[in-house]
Amino acid sequence: MHTVTIEPGMLIAGMVVVIAILATRLSSRLGVPALLLFLATGMLAGSDGPGGIWFDDPALAWRVGLVALSVLLFSAGLDTDIKSVRPVLGPGLALATVGVTVSAGLTALFYSLAFDRPALEGALLGAIVSSTDAAAVFGVLRTTGIRLKGRIQHLLEMESGSNDPVAIYLTVAATAALAGTSPSVATIALGMLGQMGIGLVVGVAGGWALAWAINRLRAGQEGLYPVFATALALAIFGGAAVAHGSAFVAVYVAGIVAGSGPLIHRRGIVRFHDALAWLAQISMFVLLGLLVFPSRLPSVAGEGLAIAAFLLLVARPLAVFASLAPFRFPLRQQAMVAWVGLRGAVPIVLATWPRVAGVEGADRIFDIVFFVVVVSVLVQGMSLPAVARWLDLAEASPSPERDLAEAAGEARGAHTTRLRVGRRAHGRSLLEVGLPPRALVALVEHNGQRIVPQGSTTLREGDHVLVVFQDGQEEAVRELLS
Repeated sequence: MHTVTIEPGMLIAGMVVVIAILATRLSSRLGVPALLLFLATGMLAGSDGPGGIWFDDPALAWRVGLVALSVLLFSAGLDTDIKSVRPVLGPGLALATVGVTVSAGLTALFYSLAFDRPALEGALLGAIVSSTDAAAVFGVLRTTGIRLKGRIQHLLEMESGSNDPVAIYLTVAATAALAGTSPSVATIALGMLGQMGIGLVVGVAGGWALAWAINRLRAGQEGLYPVFATALALAIFGGAAVAHGSAFVAVYVAGIVAGSGPLIHRRGIVRFHDALAWLAQISMFVLLGLLVFPSRLPSVAGEGLAIAAFLLLVARPLAVFASLAPFRFPLRQQAMVAWVGLRGAVPIVLATWPRVAGVEGADRIFDIVFFVVVVSVLVQGMSLPAVARWLDLAEASPSPERDLAEAAGEARGAHTTRLRVGRRAHGRSLLEVGLPPRALVALVEHNGQRIVPQGSTTLREGDHVLVVFQDGQEEAVRELLS
């Protein structure tokens, strides 16, 4: 008779994830992005913490990070309406290319001059911390009930989904240079543009093919559709990498393309990937927390604080102003975008690559990057709501029932949008507003209370409404209501 032994590792992994999820309640109360608490959970469970789990495998952390980021980007793409991306496509790509490059160059120069370090080491550090993590920003906004006005919200979504490839390419190039292979500036630029172009093509084609395949799957079980979508997304990610394109751009664009058209079982697919994205995020951050040794952080505190301050006050603002100058964004909005430049998961994942490649001094660079991320999340994350209010770019975030929005999204040609009622519609009933045919207000939120409206329901300026409309009606709906 054989006995089955349960691996202690499974118990430990399960408990760590449970603790990380419970920590999100503390995140909501403090207004701190959950990623910081996930990192803290990993650090406490690690070799320097009470958990005592020894983990020092940067190659494994790199691979897990790549898979987790692909899941996060695909999930973010599914939640992004292509109509909201079009108006900010140019500014978003400028931030993702020019902005990242300017930020990397300025940080590299500062680090080399301020701490008398080799230029290539400065280039590596600058490339690693050049990528922002707007997902952390939206975590703070959700917990504080704030939404950014104007085009900023969509611009940050666009930036967060497209700025990672440039940072990754710059990091790989700097690592190769430190390892003895020195590509020219022209080679780096052409390679970067080529990867993004290939990634874009693969993403558009892959997203269309993904939606086509899902709509024709005819599987007997609804639960198979989300799994099928995940498998296809991973195939798109891998296919772009095999084609020497940016896998991150490909999987993000594929999510946008697939999610913006008719998609059978959309609700189940989106919910599944939302849950999968949370699991990927927790796994990645906890693993990165395990990888760091907190006892080494005090030795890099001075450099970490200086670099974090330089990024916040100099590099990020200059990068934003240089990127958005041609697009005539108001100064207040540019200042808000500059402040939103939180460093998150991607810099820490990228900091594992020099360790994998065996670059001299890679451990110290990893520690500095980790310190910079923690400082960035604490300072910028916790102050973001106050800065948004000070710049008059914050408004209360409505939270109508998401099921209704998802159900409308499954109907062919139907869309939903959340609007703040403006002066034009103030004091008028829904019948008097005169919405286009087949457009309707499904939910009204007034002074924190939600009601299902009737034709006689009177709208007040500042109310939030959930509107269901058909193709081509959005502009008219916005004109009448907001």
